[in-house]
Amino acid sequence: QVQLVESGGGLVQAGGSLRLSCAASGIIFSINDMGWYRQAPGKQRELVASITNGGSTNYADSVKGRFTISRDNAKNTVYLQMNSLKPEDTGVYCCNAAIETFLGHISEYTYWGRGTQVTVSS
Repeated sequence: QVQLVESGGGLVQAGGSLRLSCAASGIIFSINDMGWYRQAPGKQRELVASITNGGSTNYADSVKGRFTISRDNAKNTVYLQMNSLKPEDTGVYCCNAAIETFLGHISEYTYWGRGTQVTVSS
């Protein structure tokens, strides 16, 4: 079974920084796109940032210049460095990955982590 486990969330004051990590484990042949999503109370889940296995990145306009997504393919891990945090960045941050694994046959499936809470106080 493939699992994604996030870590690094917490409570931080506005202007502060946090670094989130998401590690994939299990039977993994390859990992293609990886991403971070967040969901604030009462709002829909939104894409924060994504990264291809070649390193191309994409960011939501609201986090450009403040957040940086990166990955370590040898460790099957994706990171999200969050700087200059704002109260509106508060939410549950989940990672997502397109992973090639074996479930009777080799195929690509999308997996989600359970999420980590990020709270930014004003």
